[in-house]
Amino acid sequence: MAAPDPSPAPSPEQPPGAPLTCLVTGATGYVGGRLVPELLAAGHRVRVLTRSPERLRDHPWAGDVEIARADAGDLEAVAAACAGADVVYYLIHALGTGPSFEETDRRTAGVMAQAARAAGVGRLVYLGGLEPEDEELSPHLRSRAEVAAILLGSGVPTVVLRAAVVLGSGSASFEMLRHLTERLPVMVTPRWVHSRIQPIAIRDVLRYLVGCARLPADVHRCFDIGGPDRMSYAEMMQRYAAVAALPRRRILPVPLFSPSLSSHWVGLITPVPAGIARPLVESLRNTVVCSEHDIAEHVPDPPEGLLGFDEAVRLAVQRVNDSAVTTRWASASVPGAPSDPLPTDPDWAGGSLYVDERVRASTASADRLFRVVEGIGGNRGWYSWPLAWRVRGWLDRAVGGVGLRRGRRDPDRLYVGDALDFWRVEEREEGRLLRLRAEMRVPGRAWLEFHVEHGPSGGTSLRQRATFAPHGLSGHAYWWAVAPFHGVVFGGMLRGIVRAAEEPG
Repeated sequence: MAAPDPSPAPSPEQPPGAPLTCLVTGATGYVGGRLVPELLAAGHRVRVLTRSPERLRDHPWAGDVEIARADAGDLEAVAAACAGADVVYYLIHALGTGPSFEETDRRTAGVMAQAARAAGVGRLVYLGGLEPEDEELSPHLRSRAEVAAILLGSGVPTVVLRAAVVLGSGSASFEMLRHLTERLPVMVTPRWVHSRIQPIAIRDVLRYLVGCARLPADVHRCFDIGGPDRMSYAEMMQRYAAVAALPRRRILPVPLFSPSLSSHWVGLITPVPAGIARPLVESLRNTVVCSEHDIAEHVPDPPEGLLGFDEAVRLAVQRVNDSAVTTRWASASVPGAPSDPLPTDPDWAGGSLYVDERVRASTASADRLFRVVEGIGGNRGWYSWPLAWRVRGWLDRAVGGVGLRRGRRDPDRLYVGDALDFWRVEEREEGRLLRLRAEMRVPGRAWLEFHVEHGPSGGTSLRQRATFAPHGLSGHAYWWAVAPFHGVVFGGMLRGIVRAAEEPG
């Protein structure tokens, strides 16, 4: 592959405020999936490059963009996707693909450099990693630096934004922090917990990325981007625990804990895939703080300032808690902020969420089935193992909870906001959906949801889901302690509801 011409080619100046055509690569990833709606909101035309367009179908913006099918290593296809683009966002990383990810990153970056130059792209924007001075870079950071150098040498005006840990639900670095902190009240940790880090909120990363679309053609360089806080990884864990209302964590550093051992330890404790966790863990040995803030000359800080660590974590944790049902598995709403989880995020993103889901076909009409669902609780009970429900109510009252004594306001009808024993009606759609939120004392947040569904051959079915978002280690222990009884309690309830709906009269 021929080396690209390092001198940036002149690019046509765009009238202020005129819509730009932006090509986003890596749109199925964490940052790319959140950048696309921000660019659309800014009034730009957006084209996305993907090898598998079907992976975009669950994104709420999929119908608002042009989709270019191309493999990132196919020079001809990538050049065709770049044709007519004013700005190309290069958000492709081979992290998690195996030990050869550096070679893959090098090859695909070279393809983009040649394709963008040949297509006359006005600007390249790349999100890379901070590069500490006088330190041996981890393979992950070394690859990011190499990609930055390839794109800067493309002959196309290029901006490289270099960031450390990105704070937001779904970010691999943030999810690793989340799971380690939530699952381990006492941690034996390696030496890297004392490395200095300058994290940045996903909201600010996206603001910089969008702002870079309109930089003058003569801006061709790297910029360090980071939030207002500089701290060690240990401090990040303690501050996460405080924001998430967890007890203070006990951290015991062990100097002989190698990065390799650390990655196995992280893989054991967290659901982050080992292929992603290992390079990230190895990067934590590096000091990743900003050496300048020149980006503010071109993309000014917001009047309220950059988002701090505590507020960024609060938004990420709050969004997951508030949206756990609707965006994690019901896909009933569209996230409204960069901190929101997306239905397309990996299964290991967004914190732990336990689900017990059961479906049963019924010969009853949809209206009859929903009437029985809506009449649940109170004097009618919960259609399974009455003693178990009474015992659960007594235990809840014993620890200061509401128990089952509240009953229900109306024997037949429910409305959003109604109390129902130790539940609260959170959502109701006539004839289709009833969602209850638990108000019993549990170490986490719990929901019970009923969906009445029409079958393809004219029958009906009832889908029942119990969902639990654990809080700390006690939350995980609680779920697994009661899990053996779910077959009797939840399975019996589903059977009982369907049987009652099918009874004559």
